Amino acid sequence: MLIVAGTLYVDPARRDAYLASCAEAVRAARAAPGCVDFAVSADLVEPGRINVYERWESDEQLLVFRGSGPDAEQVTAILGAEVHKFRISGVEAP
Repeated sequence: MLIVAGTLYVDPARRDAYLASCAEAVRAARAAPGCVDFAVSADLVEPGRINVYERWESDEQLLVFRGSGPDAEQVTAILGAEVHKFRISGVEAP
C-alpha cells in the first residue's frame, strides 16, 4: 500500500478553475485498478493551496494510471508543489 500526498500552489484567483480541470482525472483514478482513494481539494485556510491525497495498492498500478501525467495547462498553473510517496507497512484504527 502506498500514499501519495502533499500540496500544490496555484494563483488563488484560478484555484477553482484548476480544481474543476482535475475532476475528470479524479473520476478516472477512482475507477482505475489499484486505486483505493484519490482526492484533490481546496485548502480551507490558504487560498492558493490545493491538497492532494492518493492511496494505491501498488507502485505498478499507480504508474499505469499516471501515464504521461497532467496536461501542459495544469502543469503551467502550478506555482509550487510538495508531494511525496509514502510506503505503508501497516494500518491501525486511530
